[in-house]
Amino acid sequence: MSNQPVLSFTENGIYCAAGDFYIDPWRPVDRALITHGHSDHARWGMGRYLATHAALPVMRHRLGDITAEGIAYGETRRIGGTDVSFHPAGHVPGSAQIRVEVDGEIWVASGDYKVVDDGLSEPFNPIKCHHFITESTFGLPVFHWADQASIAAEINDWWADCAAQGKTAFLGAYALGKAQRLLTMLDPDIGPILTHTATENTNQAMRDQGISLPDTIIANADLKPKDHPGAIVLAPPSALGSAWSKKFGPQETAFASGWMAIRGVRRRRAGDRGFVISDHADWDGLLSAIKETEAENIYVTHGYTDIFSRYLNINGWNAQVVPTQFEGESLDKDASE
Repeated sequence: MSNQPVLSFTENGIYCAAGDFYIDPWRPVDRALITHGHSDHARWGMGRYLATHAALPVMRHRLGDITAEGIAYGETRRIGGTDVSFHPAGHVPGSAQIRVEVDGEIWVASGDYKVVDDGLSEPFNPIKCHHFITESTFGLPVFHWADQASIAAEINDWWADCAAQGKTAFLGAYALGKAQRLLTMLDPDIGPILTHTATENTNQAMRDQGISLPDTIIANADLKPKDHPGAIVLAPPSALGSAWSKKFGPQETAFASGWMAIRGVRRRRAGDRGFVISDHADWDGLLSAIKETEAENIYVTHGYTDIFSRYLNINGWNAQVVPTQFEGESLDKDASE
């Protein structure tokens, strides 16, 4: 193996000298390889972008007129002195782990990921490597996700109860990824499914590329709430409690996030309900993903980095915290904006 690291952590982002490219850079660079379309990973201002074919439509919707090229999952691309390939991360549709190989030394930058199959995103595919860059958004044992069917039943029961009381149900979720996953979990027999403009724009970008989503009605300025009794409204978390939402009259609000596993967070959000569901791996998911890579060297980014890396070191890995500007899951900022 080379004495030089294949990937290094710089002020611009994760850099590969052998290929002269960056992975999910946070400052403008000439060539950027992008794991997925959330705004902390796909930023405006890069000279050239490379991402999966499935990620590009949303990236173009968000970033505008960019110079971008698509790549298929599993396709190997020679870039400089590197062999690069993209592999499913299971985070949101089109999300990828990026595998970089130089002279037999393999690094994987995972971006954001989850190991459970949500039925919408391309399922997570563990990649054997020597070095693995992992998030730790939910890197504490308290974070443990229930199965998706159970969460779907909780959400639909809550929505049906709201409808029976003559209330509109507002469900706060990221416009990219989480909202579409929730759409596939909702029971349309309960009532109409309405969407905030930001959510519907992302829905349409996905529909245009052939991703099947349930029918929705855009809740724009022309919509009359009284014409849609018993509705549920999917909206970015920042839109809940806004002047826009108040025109719907009696309502209940809920947040769909992994952070709802913490009672104090639920109280601070002042919502009526919290549903524990995330597009990031929970504690067990993080550990299983790392074990399956068979990597000895782990680089921990965003989240509970100190605690998670300490646990890894105690249990036989060589782990270190690396600084990045990735944010993971937040209730205070819609990651699609």
